[in-house]
Amino acid sequence: MSEHVIEDLVFHSILTLDKHGAPLRDACTALYAFQRGHDCSHTMGRVEDLLLESGHTYRFPLSEFPELAHLTDDFIQLGDDEYDEGVQDGYVRPPWLYCEAGTRLWQRMVDEGRLRGADAEPPRAVPLIDVVATVCAAAEQDGDAELIALWWGLGHQSIVGGTPFDPADLEAVPAVRKLREIVCRSGALEVELPDGYRPTDAELDALDDELESWWYRIR
Repeated sequence: MSEHVIEDLVFHSILTLDKHGAPLRDACTALYAFQRGHDCSHTMGRVEDLLLESGHTYRFPLSEFPELAHLTDDFIQLGDDEYDEGVQDGYVRPPWLYCEAGTRLWQRMVDEGRLRGADAEPPRAVPLIDVVATVCAAAEQDGDAELIALWWGLGHQSIVGGTPFDPADLEAVPAVRKLREIVCRSGALEVELPDGYRPTDAELDALDDELESWWYRIR
């Protein structure tokens, strides 16, 4: 599937959560961790204001970091060995140095007292499936069956995690049950998805995979 689909999926999910007043800090951490598992571009700039407002992302004047004063390109990711460990995991978009909550650069800012209070608390680890269920519940209110279908179409291996051995393991996850109910109610089953998403019945027969069949054959 196109990685642009993943980028757009995360983008629209964040907008949907924000529209419905859902907390973004922890959710965005989970969504961008998911995005980084794919060959996607750096897309935080699309929702930069929301990330800054929610405390997911912080920025500091680049001029305060002499070791980075030579950086003038439009965007630079500070993730490799040529940069000091104290700034790794950040990124530069002059005139700012950015960091995300929970990263090594964020921890440096906390240790130096630049971030205090709630900003100095690490993001809470939230399972992606819980975020997805929340996104899809909000999308259902908006009548956005496509957003629901795209998340569901990715399958359990992408959004649930863990090592379920049979459908009972998946069904035991409250967010999975919630997502299935939303998929059935919203019309998401009828949405046409890009190549590489939801397998056909013939493909499911060929796979002979009990978990895949349970996930996709909702009714």
